[in-house]
Amino acid sequence: MEEQIAAVRSQAPGPTLLKVIIEAALLDEEGIRAACRAAESAGADFVKTSTGFHPAGGATTRAVALMAATVGGRLGVKASGGIRIAADALAMVEAGATRLGLSRTAAILAEMPA
Repeated sequence: MEEQIAAVRSQAPGPTLLKVIIEAALLDEEGIRAACRAAESAGADFVKTSTGFHPAGGATTRAVALMAATVGGRLGVKASGGIRIAADALAMVEAGATRLGLSRTAAILAEMPA
């Protein structure tokens, strides 16, 4: 896995940001950790919870927290997939997401507390 990410990184050198999509809903905790470590070792800038299209599901606060703990602030963490209300968006940030992938941005922003 690390070699494949490194191959992409070599074709997209900095300052291009490289985001690695993990599809965390398909992995156990050790699989998520291993994917995050491989992404970091290969030079990625972000890890992302999911494409948002897989039937297994999208972002969960558990996955975001695990990813954030694994990368320890050295990489960004993007929560994406299934974030449809402001409370979920805020929970992802609280869990450690540094970016959110939202298809309902305007509606979520309208729900945000003042």
